Amino acid sequence: MQQTKPQAGVDNNTREQTVHVTGTGGVRVITITRPKKRNAIDRPTAIALAAAFDAFDADDSASVAILTGAGGYFSAGADLVSVAAGEIPVLEGRGFAGITRRPPTKPVIAAVEGYAYAGGFELALACDLIVASSAAAFALPEVKRGLIAAGGGLLRLPDRLPYHIAMELALLGEPIAAPRLAELGLINRVTDPGKALDAALELAGKIQLNGPVALKTAKRIISESRFAASEERFAIQEEIVAPLRSGPEAREGALAFVERRDPAWMTPVRDDTAV
Repeated sequence: MQQTKPQAGVDNNTREQTVHVTGTGGVRVITITRPKKRNAIDRPTAIALAAAFDAFDADDSASVAILTGAGGYFSAGADLVSVAAGEIPVLEGRGFAGITRRPPTKPVIAAVEGYAYAGGFELALACDLIVASSAAAFALPEVKRGLIAAGGGLLRLPDRLPYHIAMELALLGEPIAAPRLAELGLINRVTDPGKALDAALELAGKIQLNGPVALKTAKRIISESRFAASEERFAIQEEIVAPLRSGPEAREGALAFVERRDPAWMTPVRDDTAV
């Protein structure tokens, strides 16, 4: 597969590119390359992912993209060390990692190995198909850190899973294995460990044989008809989440992660005037 120019994200610790794009024919493979951080997303990586998907959308020779991660991980979500330092990997109008609120207009397949946790799970949910290793696991553990899965996870899961399974993911914060989620219809293909990208490439190869305008149109119809009010839902969610994101519980959760300890939650102040 011919490699194209890496995107602009740079890991501040290793000075290495954090997003690489390869491509052949009508398929582009966009890889998050921060394996030592389990491909957690910091702000430079979010900017690089947004740029990579913008370039994919603008490239008339590309019909379908695959999003994957290096080193046996998909993504562990936001880099909480950078979040604790005040660098939020959310781009205005585009959401977490630059794509969860405004995904590309062309089809995207998530190829998942290892962890797809928190924002990593939300990245997979922003894709149109999901291929996962049988050893992969998916989780929204934000509540364990006093945070909310505001990158589309809590908005998209109820549309794609039974209510009680969506609530289990949202309230327990514990992982569910790929085979179980495939049974529930969330995952398109389950592969042997290490084979998710191969299976995604096979799917992408079949998709890219179809009419490029028809592909974009089909995706648009399904997306806009099913999630016609998605932008409004994101706006409503932001009003609800904003106070928590800047509040003491979220700060304590991120700090506890950095200090490798359990969070010390404050007891909420009771409103005795409430009926």
